[in-house]
Amino acid sequence: MNAWADWDHIVKVDPDKTLPEGVTYEDVCATGTDAIAVGGTMGVTEEKMARVVDACATYDVPVYIEPSGTSVVVHDDGLDGYLIPVVFNAGDVAWITGAHKEWARLDHDIDWDRTFTEAYIVLNEDSSVATYTEADCDLDPDAVAAYATVAERMFGQDIVYIEYSGTLGDTAHVAAAHDALDEATLFYGGGVHDYDSAHTMGQHADVVVVGDLVHDEGIDAVEATVRGVRDAKQVPQ
Repeated sequence: MNAWADWDHIVKVDPDKTLPEGVTYEDVCATGTDAIAVGGTMGVTEEKMARVVDACATYDVPVYIEPSGTSVVVHDDGLDGYLIPVVFNAGDVAWITGAHKEWARLDHDIDWDRTFTEAYIVLNEDSSVATYTEADCDLDPDAVAAYATVAERMFGQDIVYIEYSGTLGDTAHVAAAHDALDEATLFYGGGVHDYDSAHTMGQHADVVVVGDLVHDEGIDAVEATVRGVRDAKQVPQ
C-alpha cells in the first residue's frame, strides 16, 4: 500500500519563501500533518530546495520533494521520495512528458523506487502554475471526472491532484474527481486557510494540501487545517 493511502493532510513548503518570524521547520513538522512536500513553481533553486530538505528531514514526518524542473532536484538520504507532477490538462506538452524526459536524460542518480507521479488537473486560470503550463482550466465537473478517469485507468496514476493554487476551489469539481476514482488517492490543493475550508475540502478529497498558509500565517493556522481535515473524515460520506 502506498504511504499516502493513510494520509489526510500535507504541508507544502515553498523553498523560495520564508517562514514567519519565530517559526522553525521543526514547528512545521510538529503541526500534526502527515507529510511535508517541498516545492514551488517560481524562484526555486537546487540550493534553496536542499536547505529546506535538510531542515525538515531530521524530524519524524515523511519528507518529499515536488520539483518544478530538472535543475531543482536534490538527492538526499533523508528524503522519503519524489512526487513528480504530470499536468494532464497542460497546453504545453513539456509538462506532460517533456520535462520528465529531460530529467531522465540528465539525471543518472534517479531513485526510481522512491519516484512517484501525480496526475495534476490545474483549475485556477490565474495561478502561476496555470500560466506556466498553459493549462486549460475551462473544465466542468464532467471533464474533470474524465481527466481523473483517464489518469487512473489509462495511465495507472496512483495520485490525482486537483490544483486550485491560491483560491478555494469548486467542491463540485473535487467531488466529481473523487467519485470517478476507484483506488487512486485524490489530493486537493488551493485556498485552504482555516478550519472551515479544510473541513469542507476534507469531505471531498482524500488528502488536503496547504501551502502558502504556513508562510503567510504560521503554525496555528496550519494546525487548524489539520483539525478541520481530520474532523471531516469523521463525517459520514
